[in-house]
Amino acid sequence: MKEYGQYCPMAHALDLVGERWSLLIVRELLEEGALRYTDIHCRLTGCGTNILAARLKRLEQGGVIHRRQLPPPAASTVYELTEYGEALRPVMHQLAHWGARSLGPPTSEGVLEPGWLAGALRIALPPTASCIEFRVGDEVGYVEGDEAYAGSAEMPQAVVEGDVASFYELLVNRELDAVTVRGDEDAVRELLAKLPPRTPDVPAPLAAALS
Repeated sequence: MKEYGQYCPMAHALDLVGERWSLLIVRELLEEGALRYTDIHCRLTGCGTNILAARLKRLEQGGVIHRRQLPPPAASTVYELTEYGEALRPVMHQLAHWGARSLGPPTSEGVLEPGWLAGALRIALPPTASCIEFRVGDEVGYVEGDEAYAGSAEMPQAVVEGDVASFYELLVNRELDAVTVRGDEDAVRELLAKLPPRTPDVPAPLAAALS
């Protein structure tokens, strides 16, 4: 790949993760943990096998990911983030909130893959001292500590319910009234308070182009 050739931390970061698909590989490993090559390829629709192999090699050379051999009976090679790669989590967190503003809410639940909620919670929400369950359409997941899980929590302090549009309003516009909260509403407010500052509205010319 061509490098920027600048002594600049931003340019160096883009040398490592700025190529197409690279950050989406990081996203998948942040959301799912260790994955086989075939798992990553399956999740990145449109990414050719040669491109994926090249991106994985580059990320490994840059110390962002590494390969690990699973013990028998699996005996498969998986890719996972290094400690250095895991440090991209807050960067991805900020980038997701910034991109969500111009992306807008999903037009229907049909555009989301089954099981999407746990990964979205992991990327979108910061660590929390509370256990909060989210019910978004047919999806159920919860956050506790610095992790997100699929399914119902055993003893959640609060349960947040709504559809995909209200979930978007909650996380992007901080509209707590857009959802129904059962249990400790203050715990939900404290979680929202830890989110990045609300991203400004998209300028009108860009908003029109994206619509």
